Amino acid sequence: MCFNNLFHFYMHQLKAVKKISGINHLTGSPKQVPGMVSICFCIIFFITGCRQIDLYEKNTSIPNYSWSTSFIPQGSFEIKDSSSFFNIYVVLRHTDAYKYNNIWLNVGLQSPGDSMYYQKVELTLGSDASGWEGVGMNDIWELRKPLTDRPRRFIKPGTYHYSIQQIMRDDPLPHVMSVGLRVQKMN
Repeated sequence: MCFNNLFHFYMHQLKAVKKISGINHLTGSPKQVPGMVSICFCIIFFITGCRQIDLYEKNTSIPNYSWSTSFIPQGSFEIKDSSSFFNIYVVLRHTDAYKYNNIWLNVGLQSPGDSMYYQKVELTLGSDASGWEGVGMNDIWELRKPLTDRPRRFIKPGTYHYSIQQIMRDDPLPHVMSVGLRVQKMN
C-alpha cells in the first residue's frame, strides 16, 4: 500500500517537474528544477504516509435485522502498546423503524490471562425532539458511541476479547442491522 502511494506521488512530482521545466521567459535559457526537491518530497511522503494507523474495528451483521439475546457478537483485538491511551466505541447500525431512543447492552471485555468483565451500558440513539444521532442515509442510521467517558489505557499487551449482547426487553430486538467495536489509539 505504501509503495503504491509513493509511486503515484513520485509520478505526480515528475509531471510537475516537466511542467515547470521549459524556457525561462526572462533570460531565454532553459529552466532547471533540481531533482533533489522531488526526492525530498518522496522521502517526506514515505516517512509520513506509511505510519501504521492504530485502529481496530469489527462489525457483525445481525441475522434478519432481528437481534436475539442468544446472538452475541464477539471478537478480539491486539494491544501492543500498554502505555498509550485508547478510545473505545460501540458502532451500531439500525433502521429508521427502530422503535426506541436507546439500547441497553451487556459489553464484555477480557484482558490477556483474565476472566471476562461485563459492563451494562445504555446508549442513547436519538430523541423525539432532534431525531436520530449519527449518520443516516435513507432509512439506515449508523452511530459511534464512546463506551467509556474518557480514553483508557490497557494494562497488559496482548490479545483482548470482547462480546456485545443486547439486553432490551424485546427478544428478538427488531431493526438492528449490525453492531461492533472500534478501538482507536489516541495521538
